[in-house]
Amino acid sequence: MMNKLWDTPDKLRALLCELVSWDSITLTEGEQAFAPKLVQKLRELQYFQERASLLQMHDAGLGRQVVTALYKHPEATETIVLISHFDTVQTEEYGVLEPLAYFPEELTKKLMENPDELPEGARTDLETGKYLFGRGTMDMKMGLALHMQLIEKASVEQWPINLILTSVPDEEVNSAGMRAAVTHLVRIREEFELTYKLFLNSEPSFSQNPTDIAEYIYTGTIGKIMPAALFYGKETHVGEPMKGMTANYIASFLTQRMEWNESFRETDLGESTPLPVSLQQKDLKLSYSTQTPYRAVALYNVFLLKRTASEVMDLFEQVAKEAMQALNENYAMICARENVSGVGEVKVIRYEELLTYATKKLGAEQVELLKKQTLENEEWDDREKSLRIVDDLMIQCQELAPATVILFAPPYYPAVNTSSDPLIISAVELLQKSALSFNNRIDQIHYFNGICDLSYVNYEDEGKGWTAFENNTPVWGDTYSIPFDDMAKLKGPVLNVGPFGKDAHQKTERLHVDSAFVEMPVMLETLIKNLY
Repeated sequence: MMNKLWDTPDKLRALLCELVSWDSITLTEGEQAFAPKLVQKLRELQYFQERASLLQMHDAGLGRQVVTALYKHPEATETIVLISHFDTVQTEEYGVLEPLAYFPEELTKKLMENPDELPEGARTDLETGKYLFGRGTMDMKMGLALHMQLIEKASVEQWPINLILTSVPDEEVNSAGMRAAVTHLVRIREEFELTYKLFLNSEPSFSQNPTDIAEYIYTGTIGKIMPAALFYGKETHVGEPMKGMTANYIASFLTQRMEWNESFRETDLGESTPLPVSLQQKDLKLSYSTQTPYRAVALYNVFLLKRTASEVMDLFEQVAKEAMQALNENYAMICARENVSGVGEVKVIRYEELLTYATKKLGAEQVELLKKQTLENEEWDDREKSLRIVDDLMIQCQELAPATVILFAPPYYPAVNTSSDPLIISAVELLQKSALSFNNRIDQIHYFNGICDLSYVNYEDEGKGWTAFENNTPVWGDTYSIPFDDMAKLKGPVLNVGPFGKDAHQKTERLHVDSAFVEMPVMLETLIKNLY
């Protein structure tokens, strides 16, 4: 039997450190360069030297690639899809230690020199010698390393089940990588006549609160959607305030009602979504002047468990209408007090209604030209482009003002949960039993409490509830789209099992070495072998 490259804790640790050393911050050249390096690394396996066509890269936009590596047993159709992401967040917070952020062994040693500079929890962990520090150690290059070890073992030992390692860029910003991967996973399934038995992600185990050190496995993932609004008032000079209406005045009514609004909270299987908050609110005045700000925008974060985009849009519209009714009543009292007629009542308009109105007024060609000019602006991300398209249309349709235009801005992550699937129930029991052999306890959580690429598989929505997202997202089909139809074809239960770590996205990001290099390899191998 051939020698294995990554079969021991030490070899696996060396592999992780090599993966971490390939800087791959989202939307940088490092992220673009990662996939070819990963393919080269996987080509060290004899299996892929002999079957080069089973190791592929797929375009994910902006020079980035998705990597798929298929281990295909000659007689098996049942397949496990191993999902990971290789991008990381930035490293500025490391300060003078930033050059070591991608070198876990060196960084961990360097931190030992001045442990008192670390927060108490991180210092205690450092001094145990049981943690490896560095950007991407926990989130989530260890997950990728574990999957590489699994695919090597399967290919050498010829496990009678198929595995597809799927590693993607851009999980941290827009999940462009996973959205691109979906279509390729459908194609691979059809080409090789596979049955997808399980989608296994290995995001790390996240704490539920700052003092939590329990470990978890997840049988679903929370969803996220971003309702947004453009507030369009009427400009005036500050010396004549009653001749206009500031957009900030309008925005204040909706933001007050969206912030921590419990009607958006969902509860399922004893777990609840965090309450909504505003992620951005600003006016669109580019410079100071005594003209009042008459256009403003806001983004709101809403988490999901069961609701579709259509249901969220209906609820958001209801809240917006209640907010504008309160505004109109308040404004009417002020106008009566000041003895002025005012600029009119503020109405609520969905983006799809504005688009229909603008197309009728300006013609489809002019509307497309306006959109094109905004979409070509490389300085703006998808959120800014969404808001600016609405702004451009409202400038051309000012007779609709004063108004609050409601819309969606990317990204959108549907929630997924397969806790009641018999395969998942037995998998959870098996993993918990396996953890006990290491004197470890692992608890089940039904919804992973962070954004996760599992949102784009096993999509269920018979009522086409996603159409409200498509119709009310201004950049839909241009710079942002979600393959809902293909997602629905990727049927199969989901499970997230990964190593224990702490402080993702912080300078104290760290990975528990026993969990990562000793326990998790055994647990994942036990799980997969139990499935064939």
